[in-house]
Amino acid sequence: MTIQSIEFAGSTGFTLGVEIEFQVVNRQSYDLVPHAPQLQQSAPQLLQPRISQELIKSILEIQTGICRDLTDVENDLMQTCALAEELALDNDCLLFAASLHPFAKAREQELSSDARYQRIMNELQIVGRRFISQGLHIHVGVADGDTAIRVCNVIQAYLPLFLALSTSSPFFEGEDTGLMSYRTVLFESLPLAGVYDYHPGWLEFEERVNKLRGLGIIDSARDLWWDARPSPQFGTVEIRICDLPYRFSDILAIVSLVQACVSWISEENITTESLDTALVKANKWQVVRHGLHGRYLDPAGNIDGGQQKVSEAIKRLIDMIVSWSSELGSLEHLADIGQILAEGTGTEFQRRVLASSHDFKEIIKRGQEGFWK
Repeated sequence: MTIQSIEFAGSTGFTLGVEIEFQVVNRQSYDLVPHAPQLQQSAPQLLQPRISQELIKSILEIQTGICRDLTDVENDLMQTCALAEELALDNDCLLFAASLHPFAKAREQELSSDARYQRIMNELQIVGRRFISQGLHIHVGVADGDTAIRVCNVIQAYLPLFLALSTSSPFFEGEDTGLMSYRTVLFESLPLAGVYDYHPGWLEFEERVNKLRGLGIIDSARDLWWDARPSPQFGTVEIRICDLPYRFSDILAIVSLVQACVSWISEENITTESLDTALVKANKWQVVRHGLHGRYLDPAGNIDGGQQKVSEAIKRLIDMIVSWSSELGSLEHLADIGQILAEGTGTEFQRRVLASSHDFKEIIKRGQEGFWK
């Protein structure tokens, strides 16, 4: 079989791109509403390139441009999100940051009319219809395809730690799942989703994509829904494992950690053989179930301390990459991870609100009000 080459655009300076998937909810009832298409259509020209629709019509994605650093990301998102919030209010809606709506019924949601999503849903059927979740995607620019593959191979070990800082999906259809991130469970029911497959280099990645495309399994590399993946068209490594944090400051903190980790792996030429898949999955499950209080053992062997609490592993990872964060100018945002470790994530926030109010709607009300705090 002739291998069709895949051009990797390449980036310099560990540039950033961030995608936030908001829930669109009714301003009074807090129900999910299928208004993302009308929000996009009525958006001013300035906002048009930065918003898009997703699999269901009640998700609105906000995208940054190419950002040089965390300050650029912060300014870009603050401007775009503020405009999107005004647009939502004009349409009697609110934007809510969490990875699952606490009481919406999956079967009641309207699906996107986009041709690509229609094709995907035709294949996925009920598995896709239940996937009414939102996430945070982080792109970090790297120089070439081989570097992107090496970063993906290594960073696989630390993806559960990123997830642990972001969990925000404990409820599904009005029920407490007992998990910190039920979005992750829904996501892993999708084909070609979840744990990243090891590749020795870019050539092997090209061979994988060509094979799957030739078999009609995928149309392009975009259909590989791994927790981390190369994004050839953007010249980035894309981290896809995170839930959507409930506070803006948490988003920036996690982006700073991810960027510093990519810089560390790239510049220190960190490599690994194929990781123990059972251990990678065990670490991930510990976070899905127990969050920051789960147990973690570094399958790549870079974090000292053996098996330890997830929160302790995060602190040790930060100690490893803090000098790279300093060089990137992101220390101020990296320090905000301390607030997440002290106060908990969106999942814990939601459970606290429900325990005190006994009202799912109060979760959305307080969460929406506290996003910028």
